[in-house]
Amino acid sequence: MDIATFLVQCLNALQYGLLLFLVASGLTLIFGIMGVINLAHGSFYMIGAYMAYALAPLFGAHAGWGFFATLALGLALAVVLGYALEWAFFSFLYEREHLQQVLMTYGLILVFEEARSLLVGDDVHGVEAPGWLAGSIPLGSLMTYPVYRLFISALCVALALGMYLVISRTRVGMMIRAGSSNREMVASLGIDVKLLYRAMFAAGVALAALAGMLAAPVSSVYPGMGGQVLIICFVVVVIGGIGSVRGALAASLLVGLVDTFGKVLFPQAAGVLVYVLMALVLLWKPDGLFKAT
Repeated sequence: MDIATFLVQCLNALQYGLLLFLVASGLTLIFGIMGVINLAHGSFYMIGAYMAYALAPLFGAHAGWGFFATLALGLALAVVLGYALEWAFFSFLYEREHLQQVLMTYGLILVFEEARSLLVGDDVHGVEAPGWLAGSIPLGSLMTYPVYRLFISALCVALALGMYLVISRTRVGMMIRAGSSNREMVASLGIDVKLLYRAMFAAGVALAALAGMLAAPVSSVYPGMGGQVLIICFVVVVIGGIGSVRGALAASLLVGLVDTFGKVLFPQAAGVLVYVLMALVLLWKPDGLFKAT
């Protein structure tokens, strides 16, 4: 493997890991802090990808303003969807057994998949990247790298930094951390924990949908794409530590490296390398890399 190929694979691993972090960060907040096993989280990623496919023609997403308008409207719709789902379904699950949570969220997967099939069909769709991000930069004399992938990585880094500042440096983050450790005490201090959880769930849905919208021009839009990302996101949550956002970031980057270079160096064993990584991390640190946020 020459230097240019190695650099391209490192950039691919970084982009994949950061995109995975957007989905996994919402899952680890919902799973680790709110205590709900949400099997439907991958469906929010799928919904985001299909929103990009449906909204892009309305705004002419190949232009700069149209691309950002598509992202803004998609995020707004995802927040509304997350808020409504938490109010209608998930707010009743906090005190329920995990089996009931699994059954209800699996039922939501079936509903979302059937709704997708009725609305847009079962074909594979492509989403065009915005024209101003459609170029490539040279890497060496023979290889290039898409500018859109670099844009995804930069946006994900900015979002990760923003999440860190919100959770660790703001009053809202303090309430989230306190609510995860002692919900009753926080409620006794006059904080509306129900509203806090509802907003946090909506933010988790929006992050997953944003990841789907950003990934649509790279991976296309197809049925069942939410199920694939859900499995790997649970691996990320377990490796990073349930409830830890920085753990989700570290684990996402590790999984991105292992998965990307595994497909290049060990293609026959690439499918199991991520799970081998999870087993090794759990043998070393049974609670994951980091403690809960």
